Amino acid sequence: MLDEIRIKRAAQHNLKRIDVALPRHKLIVVTGPSGSGKSSLAFDTLFAEGQRRYIECLSAYARQFIDQMEKPEVESVEGISPSISIDQKTISANPRSTVGTITEVSDLLRLLYARAGTPHCPSCGRAVSSQTPEEILRRVAADSAGSKVRVLAPVVKGRKGEYQRLFERLRKKGFLRARVNGVLRDLDDDIVLEKNRKHTVEVLVDAIKVGPDSERRLAEAVSKALEVADGEVLVVDESGRERFFSLTLLCPYCEVSLAELEPRNFSFNSPYGACPKCHGLGHRTAANEWGEVELTDEVCPDCRGARLKPESLAVRVGGRNIHEAGELALADLRAWCAGLSFPPAEALVASKVLREVAARLAVMEELGMSYLQLNRAASTLSGGEAQRVRLAAQVGARLRGVLYVLDEPTIGLHQRDNGRLISLLRGLRDEGNSVVVVEHDEQTIRAADFILDLGPGAGEGGGFKVAEGPLEAILASPDSLTAQYLRGERSVPVPAARRKAAGWLVVRKATEHNLKGIDARIPLAAMTAVTGVSGSGKSTLVYDILFKALENRLHKARQRVGAHERLEGVEGLDKVVAVDQKPIGRTPRSNPATYTGLFAALRDLMARTPEARARGYASGRFSFNVAGGRCEECEGAGVKKIEMHFLPDVFVTCDRCQGRRYNKETLAVTYKGRSIADYLDMTVDDAYELLKAYPQLKRKLATLKRVGLGYIRLGQPAPTLSGGEAQRIKLTKELARRATGRTLYLLDEPTTGLHFDDVRKLLEVLGELASLGNTVVIIEHNLEVIKYCDYIIDLGPEGGADGGRIVVQGTPEDVAAAAARSHTGRYLRPLLDGGNGKGGGTGAGRRPGRKDG
Repeated sequence: MLDEIRIKRAAQHNLKRIDVALPRHKLIVVTGPSGSGKSSLAFDTLFAEGQRRYIECLSAYARQFIDQMEKPEVESVEGISPSISIDQKTISANPRSTVGTITEVSDLLRLLYARAGTPHCPSCGRAVSSQTPEEILRRVAADSAGSKVRVLAPVVKGRKGEYQRLFERLRKKGFLRARVNGVLRDLDDDIVLEKNRKHTVEVLVDAIKVGPDSERRLAEAVSKALEVADGEVLVVDESGRERFFSLTLLCPYCEVSLAELEPRNFSFNSPYGACPKCHGLGHRTAANEWGEVELTDEVCPDCRGARLKPESLAVRVGGRNIHEAGELALADLRAWCAGLSFPPAEALVASKVLREVAARLAVMEELGMSYLQLNRAASTLSGGEAQRVRLAAQVGARLRGVLYVLDEPTIGLHQRDNGRLISLLRGLRDEGNSVVVVEHDEQTIRAADFILDLGPGAGEGGGFKVAEGPLEAILASPDSLTAQYLRGERSVPVPAARRKAAGWLVVRKATEHNLKGIDARIPLAAMTAVTGVSGSGKSTLVYDILFKALENRLHKARQRVGAHERLEGVEGLDKVVAVDQKPIGRTPRSNPATYTGLFAALRDLMARTPEARARGYASGRFSFNVAGGRCEECEGAGVKKIEMHFLPDVFVTCDRCQGRRYNKETLAVTYKGRSIADYLDMTVDDAYELLKAYPQLKRKLATLKRVGLGYIRLGQPAPTLSGGEAQRIKLTKELARRATGRTLYLLDEPTTGLHFDDVRKLLEVLGELASLGNTVVIIEHNLEVIKYCDYIIDLGPEGGADGGRIVVQGTPEDVAAAAARSHTGRYLRPLLDGGNGKGGGTGAGRRPGRKDG
């Protein structure tokens, strides 16, 4: 195979037909300004082509179950391997998805509990042992005396298949009837079962009235059932009550029989393990206003949030059931696993499982996630955490010869842990894989074997190769904006003076999750960074306590607020706004123009043109969501879905409107020679030049440009936007509102996806907000942002149980002075003492004074 991946004439999105040669089995970083084409090359070209070629090897039947990516716009790609993408958008919001299920550690623990667990009685808690056929017979005779019972042999329990041969075999043995999926059927009937659905089959051995006269017949029926079903029998009485008996497990005091343990008994995704009340969700469900079933905050009363049946929770290893093991922090779980011991018969199986568990937990600790628990729902993870959990799963899989494509894996990771992540990526490389990382982090860029710098600008101004090669080649490039920051010629300056607090917002005695009764002080009319290693309690303090408490106080919300004693200084605020990274919409009909209110203003402008007035068109005519002006062939979608049955659905461009969403009468109306469809297809930068004569449109477009989004298209579908882009679009919407000067803005890592130069632009915007009297609180690991803020609350010193304390709070200079005890201070100090810590910088070495708000 080729020793490099050769891409010829890549033209996906804004790429300018570039030729790229990337060395195989190396750590490659793709960098450049936001919107320069990095994701278009790494994900939409490299990953898409690698995945497409692999999937084409599968049968048409198998392909229907896989979401296939469209063929990228590229002349040829040579030397590519099967590809795996690990980005920040693909984590499941399914409540059944947890850290344990994603990393497959839960599967390993289920195997451990099934093979080496000690079953206990769910009623009395005593250890359970096996029972004999005589004991089973005695209990049936005592429990059902005088009533009629059916004796069944469970031959299939929740397995897929058609089972025609089984039915034939049972008929030959003389059996007449069987209960199939709960319904009694004659075996002489033609019983057709769906091959890909799970079925339960129980053979009817006999129906007997229990009494002295039928003792022998009952004994024969029980014996026959045990023989047919490998030591198991099911007895159903006239009332429908079912009792399961087994030769394996029985509590002699409560006379409760338990089935033989299997891994699925410990899965909340299987009916054999899931709590029957909440179906393995752990919480009660309720219908929302749209009739969709949603989880509530109310814990299931039966399993108390443990998700499993009492029988499954009664099985213990080392004194803990599987739910209790999953509640341990990963570092504690690893220590617990290391201390387990088993009898010789079980030790052989257990040792193999525990070795694999320990290896996967070690990887997660290396990635700075020792504070997470296996039971933690995937939907509660941040984008960076979710990505690193998936990375841990891939490292655990130990694949060879694969192309890994990662999207900013350092997001949400403290500077201290970056080195561990880089070591892990190098480990993937050393095992014979190619690793391509889209990244803005300086430490990762410097650690790469090969760097590809795209640019020079964003959107239409990007898509070119600016520099490529090892770090030395990039640093020598005169044209590279990235190189100018790496060389220290450009940098984010330290402000000339820090803002003085106009008052203080104080959270007293915060104890939610791992917070240790802290008092956090936030200066009003200033910029505050909340810092600390992953899991130190930043999101708990800012979102679970501060945001929810202020929502309830200022906006009459009714949210459950994290545990704290009181909140002081609220009178200095009249509004709270949380700007997070959740998508701005779930459907392709949602886009930046509709979300920011630009679309309404643009439609009004089109309706005021002479052509529209002459035709009597109102602004509604220019919406692609309502009948009238849209193309009715595709209902304004621009594409039509064609179902291909055994092949994946195909989306084809609408042949009537050619993907422009509107009918020809609407498209005939133009402003400055452009139709409404042309404007939606334009970048913010281009639209600004044409529409800046209109104040409402100018203000919204100018704000999008200022937060570094000049490259996105106005009509770009919401699902294609990254988390960082979605957050900055939300910020734009808030900035466009009339400011009261008493608003608290909460942001979670707003620098996600931003190049050094775009970070500078964003900080200017946020600094302006604070200068107008608003309060800005940012959860951030980016040192350029941290040094720019007026105040820092540094939590830690570690994550999980070892976090939740305030290590230091004060100005960046105060935090840097506490470098001996603060991880953040240690990395911040070189930036405040002498530029960027890599050999100088411009204007970054001054110690700022103070200025009044």
